Amino acid sequence: MTQFRPTTALLSLALLASASGASLYWAARLAPKPEAPAPSPAPPVPRRRPMLVLEASWYGEPHHGRRTASGETFDQWALTAAHRTLPFGTRLRLRCRTGGPAVVVRVNDRGPYARDHKRRFTRDLDLSRAAAERLGFLQHGLALVQVEVLPERSSHGRP
Repeated sequence: MTQFRPTTALLSLALLASASGASLYWAARLAPKPEAPAPSPAPPVPRRRPMLVLEASWYGEPHHGRRTASGETFDQWALTAAHRTLPFGTRLRLRCRTGGPAVVVRVNDRGPYARDHKRRFTRDLDLSRAAAERLGFLQHGLALVQVEVLPERSSHGRP
């Protein structure tokens, strides 16, 4: 009679398990997992300048050739604007809310000072005749415009 040996029994169980595919299961579970590639950095988000919506009017002939608040001579055919608080020389990109082309103007005057019956200012921006013409509200006289304040130009002439 043969004697029972535990090592032989374990060895035969291991052979039986490997033949059944169990070792592949455990080999896959215990194998080191490949390291996932590092996520690529997100593309930089371009910084948007804040957009304002202002009510604009235009002024022309009666003021043409007169001095502006900045000391310049007003030219109704130049792309300029008047605003009550923006610094002189500030460049603004304007577009009518109804669509159409964009126009870049430079603040060189103060105003507008039109008020309603409650003495509140009714308009925010006065544009030269040329700017109003390009924006397409010369006939209407008033328009809501999207305003984007552009950065100052560097000494090289580029923003």
